[in-house]
Amino acid sequence: MSDDEQHNQTFEQASAGASTTYPMQCSALRKNGHVVIKGRPCKIVDMSTSKTGKHGHAKVHLVAIDIFTGKKLEDICPSTHNMDVPNVRRTEYQLVNIDDGFLNLMTQEGSPKDDVKVPEGDIGAQIQAGFDDGKDLLVTVVGAMGEEQAISFKEAPKGAA
Repeated sequence: MSDDEQHNQTFEQASAGASTTYPMQCSALRKNGHVVIKGRPCKIVDMSTSKTGKHGHAKVHLVAIDIFTGKKLEDICPSTHNMDVPNVRRTEYQLVNIDDGFLNLMTQEGSPKDDVKVPEGDIGAQIQAGFDDGKDLLVTVVGAMGEEQAISFKEAPKGAA
């Protein structure tokens, strides 16, 4: 085996290189921004910085809410260290149908999307009720780190189709 052959590798899957997160220095994070805590994408609701002893680092105390489950998570990190920030996308889709607990959605380009579950709780019930009444609904889906969830909806303006 030549030197070149030993470095040849076969990759079963390749992506465009778009990562689900990117690093950001802890001191650069801001309230209402996003951060990954315990492997979950979260929105920062409160943060405070504390100076520590003579030779210690300043520490940042983060309080955040999971954007999918609504659970409160906390973390303390030295201000000079990096933390992961999730790439969060918000997309609006037109609701076409509700089938077997999933929303059948359509993008603005007209391609179908049917892998988003009907959200639990009030929002899911309101989307179902609006759909049953024959209203044209636009559903806002938030996505981060490979997860997607419908978080809100509104009635489509008349004449938009």
